[in-house]
Amino acid sequence: MNRKELVVKVANECGMTKAGTEKILLSILDTISDSMENGERVTFLGFGSFTIIERAARKGLNPKTGKAIKIPAKKIIKFKPGKELVHKVNS
Repeated sequence: MNRKELVVKVANECGMTKAGTEKILLSILDTISDSMENGERVTFLGFGSFTIIERAARKGLNPKTGKAIKIPAKKIIKFKPGKELVHKVNS
């Protein structure tokens, strides 16, 4: 499912316009992004949670040349599904 399909489905289920639903969806996504940018954990009870993990700098190999390279430290976004979502997918 992509964003457009999600907007259509939610609009139909809630009896709203597609434009209004898309505006709400974009606002929710922006709020989640802003919270994560500030280092906050975002949790939806029953669905799952998004956390930020810092990956340390490390050494790696360039696959073309085989030379050692430095891989810089970076932040990774991790999603952990909630129990209800896991149960729904597995049943």
